[in-house]
Amino acid sequence: MPEIALVGRSNVGKSSLINALCRQSKLARVSASPGKTRQVNFFEINEAFYLVDLPGYGYAKVSQQEQARWASMIEGYLAQSKSLKHLLFLMDIRHDPSQGDIQMAYWLQHYQIPCTIVATKADKLTRSQRKLKADKLSDAVGMTFRTPTLVFSAQEKLGIRELEQRIGEILSQQTP
Repeated sequence: MPEIALVGRSNVGKSSLINALCRQSKLARVSASPGKTRQVNFFEINEAFYLVDLPGYGYAKVSQQEQARWASMIEGYLAQSKSLKHLLFLMDIRHDPSQGDIQMAYWLQHYQIPCTIVATKADKLTRSQRKLKADKLSDAVGMTFRTPTLVFSAQEKLGIRELEQRIGEILSQQTP
């Protein structure tokens, strides 16, 4: 089955997004402290595809050695997965992209992995601020190929319908 992976820095909301999409509050483990996801987790969705929750990069209360292991795990998955069809690249809409986000954009371009930017934690901004900030994320990380951007908030359930529609488009583009 095709895989759609979620990637982003620690505590950006990857697990919260999975829970919101699946309408379950405890499917993917979430925590207020960064670094809860420590391995590659696969969630089968409607016997049609997998959502793949990757460990976060950047700040987490773990050793440098553990962070390096996570980075290797993420890069290994991106480079070797035969079923990866698309990547949801999560970034916190409130902040400028981190060095990790810029590095991830480089990896995605290097491996030619199509992606959609998901601007998370949108409930923390006004409606007018959301559009302005979201529109700048693709350029801010240096994406050189077309990268749609969606605004999302797990708290307010904002952007779920658009995300479901985007996933439907991605899956319909796949060849059997």
